[in-house]
Amino acid sequence: MERYSLFGLLKHALHHHEDWPRAWRDAEPRSSYDVVIVGGGGHGLATAYYLAKVHGISDVAVVEKGWLGGGNTGRNTTIVRSNYLRDEAAWLYDFALELWPDLSRELNFNVMFSPRGVLNLGHTLQEMRDIERRVNANRLNGIDGEVLSPAELEARVPLLNCSASARYPVLGASWQPRGGVARHDAVAWGYARAADALGVDLIQQTPVTGIRVEDGRVAGVETDRGLIAARKVACVVAGHSGVLAAMAGLRLPIESRPLQALVSEPLKPCLDTVVMSNAVHCYISQADKGDLVIGAGADGYTGYGQRGSFHIIEHSLAAVCELFPAFSRVRMNRQWGGIVDICPDACPIIGKTPVGGLYFNCGWGTGGFKSTPGSGYVFADTIAHDRPHPLAAPFALSRFERGALIDEHGAAGVAH
Repeated sequence: MERYSLFGLLKHALHHHEDWPRAWRDAEPRSSYDVVIVGGGGHGLATAYYLAKVHGISDVAVVEKGWLGGGNTGRNTTIVRSNYLRDEAAWLYDFALELWPDLSRELNFNVMFSPRGVLNLGHTLQEMRDIERRVNANRLNGIDGEVLSPAELEARVPLLNCSASARYPVLGASWQPRGGVARHDAVAWGYARAADALGVDLIQQTPVTGIRVEDGRVAGVETDRGLIAARKVACVVAGHSGVLAAMAGLRLPIESRPLQALVSEPLKPCLDTVVMSNAVHCYISQADKGDLVIGAGADGYTGYGQRGSFHIIEHSLAAVCELFPAFSRVRMNRQWGGIVDICPDACPIIGKTPVGGLYFNCGWGTGGFKSTPGSGYVFADTIAHDRPHPLAAPFALSRFERGALIDEHGAAGVAH
């Protein structure tokens, strides 16, 4: 194809970027659609793509209040893994992980997935018992994982402080080789372009101001550009899920909190895997362009601010310097916060609501990015058939009434 040829590169290089073709149409909203998806992040765009690609439902609009991928998708630390403890969560996340390696070819867009492996450190005997339990549970589910000793860790990550006199002595770690990182923006752009090519309308800068319900069934969404009627409405808005649910008269069992992250100045390649620690509540990896991507914890209060709190940043950077003394002089370039929605059991809500034709995909807490392809796939299947996909069924909203919670605080507690 021309875009991969030398002639194609030269042709586009000689033209100003304003003459380049758009990656997707800037669609004007029509009066009605079969399905309206509220939220133009990775999960919403993936849902639209799989509705069109797998189920042949292309009369779909994705309505985004800002720009595509401008919410939590563009504000996360890009980690991908599936080593969750509970069967239901492990199956769902591993289904997503199986989709990642082929996603660039599927979308014809390089999402820069890098399976560099993920380490979860253990600093106490209890943490090591939990790590061994989780690795064994993963293996029973056919998910890769092993327990590493401090000596094996030191050989794999030479910069990691494995000294017995360290403030946070490292007693070992779990290791998932298939885990890694991906480019968050590219995931949103790839799904957006692919969905647009299948006929999906992508509508940006259009806030949803209300959800119209008639006789117990959804009728469409109110926006600042008028009513958009729809037979089905699917909400995928992360930290603002509670706000959208209230528009339909629903109250979801979620809390929205700021989650913080930082990026350093670029360094030469020095860290070729992802290192996470529950005890000190930080995680770190090195991006392809050299900067260190550092994740902190969620603030302990509910809110929608995207700046976060200094004491959280201070704690995380102190922990990073203890784990990696060589990084103590590295300067931070920028810091930001995203708004995450957290369920009581640290697992998502995927599926139908008491309002007919209204669906929610939310509550992914601090680790929604890793599930993007799997989440979109099972949510699209649920919407298309108006019944839960088998992998999504355990995550129904009704589980909170039945008491069938899926406690993943141990595996999700490191904010990833």
